[in-house]
Amino acid sequence: MAAKLRKGDKVSWSSHGGTAYGKVVRKITRPMQIKGHKVAASKRAPQYLVVTEKGARAAHKAEALRRDQA
Repeated sequence: MAAKLRKGDKVSWSSHGGTAYGKVVRKITRPMQIKGHKVAASKRAPQYLVVTEKGARAAHKAEALRRDQA
């Protein structure tokens, strides 16, 4: 993803069950935990907190996300 993502952007990403869809909640620039998993985010290597259409939360690197046009 070359363009910067913003809060509220609709995105999709590859998931073990196929393609997942959701919205960007915020940019993560510090380590944190989501669902018991460590998110190794930093200012140099940020990740994005996303929420799926079903309400699940996940963190992904920008290159794993595709901005949807809808």
